[in-house]
Amino acid sequence: MRVLLSTFGSRGDVQPLLGLAVALRALGADARVCAPPDEEFLKLFAAADVPLLPAFRSVRDWIAEMLPKRTTLSLPKVAAQVIAAQYEAISTAAQGCDVMVATGLFSSVAAARSVAEKLGMRYVHAAYCPMFLPSPHQRPFEYPSHPLPKDVADNQVLWDRDVQTMNELFGVGLNALRATVGLPKVDNVRDYCYTDQPWLAADPVLAPWQQPAKIDVVQTGAWILQDERPLPPELLAFLDAGTPPVYVGLGSLPAPKDFARMAIDVARAQGRRVLLSRGWAGLALVDNSDDCFIVGEVNQQALFPRVAAVIHHGGAGTTTAATRAGIPQVVVPQIVDQPYWASRVWDLGIGSAHDGPTPTAASLSTSLESALSDGTRARAAAVADTILGDGAMRAAQRLIETNWQLKAEHSPL
Repeated sequence: MRVLLSTFGSRGDVQPLLGLAVALRALGADARVCAPPDEEFLKLFAAADVPLLPAFRSVRDWIAEMLPKRTTLSLPKVAAQVIAAQYEAISTAAQGCDVMVATGLFSSVAAARSVAEKLGMRYVHAAYCPMFLPSPHQRPFEYPSHPLPKDVADNQVLWDRDVQTMNELFGVGLNALRATVGLPKVDNVRDYCYTDQPWLAADPVLAPWQQPAKIDVVQTGAWILQDERPLPPELLAFLDAGTPPVYVGLGSLPAPKDFARMAIDVARAQGRRVLLSRGWAGLALVDNSDDCFIVGEVNQQALFPRVAAVIHHGGAGTTTAATRAGIPQVVVPQIVDQPYWASRVWDLGIGSAHDGPTPTAASLSTSLESALSDGTRARAAAVADTILGDGAMRAAQRLIETNWQLKAEHSPL
């Protein structure tokens, strides 16, 4: 069985697919990944001995180009460009494969779905967060250009409306591409890409799928890549030199103004040391005091059990890693699904959800104090024991078993 796993996105989109690829290859499948060819991803895949076939460009370069234009960009125009470019990249990567699993940026998913149709491949769409899948229990994601009507309370009505929104944003570009490659027009872009049986690669405790719903969601658990890398000696020395520090990082996102200084000042005021992650924002220490240390990309699975709390942006991967480690969290959500993860951390009682993306010293201090309370720490430790660690293997086994069943059903014997 030859499987192509496809995405376009940052570390939180790419690493879970590598986790799934490793699990598939352990079961004897030929799995490869089509993802952005950024240097950090190339190193990650080389270490796991999994082929990384390049998406249309570096995601860091693409984001750096898009961010300054974000207030003037036409989303349909950008979507059309990504769909066309990703179709070419994914088509090349998919040669010889018979199964496609697609996730990440919707434009990339739309391209992957069309490649799968063109090549006659079995196709699975995977989401990392339940908020993206149509459900009567939640409102759809709100695109700035298409605000949800405030006077409509029925979620199903809003999801029905969402079909039109997705068609307007992505349909023109997708159907223009499909016309050039000899595929028929798609009238419902969202459901074409998501299908009626999408997979949810998120933990059922941390991010439960609620029933009833019109679609048949397969929840596998999060796709976690087991990380065996040791922590750097300098970091170990810092950890051993005092009490557990507060970890501060925003992953691949830009940081609010003076965020690093504010977080350091807040932690110090509560008698805590600080471990700052540079991230894509390039956060930096404010002085040379020995109560702070800075790291680049690091093994969170080894690190998080040794910190007092994690202040982060609320990405799916970081939220899951902190929850598995049993460490209290302060989520300062910035975009897209991050408010969802913040709300789940709050609902589970395993940390604080900051109200909005731009904290003040007072608001961040209150959030950290709450997260470090004895009750929150005890609850975080208890919830950690309920989080699945084998979601990638569960997904790999299901993918292989279903493929064998489909082959048996279509066998002439």
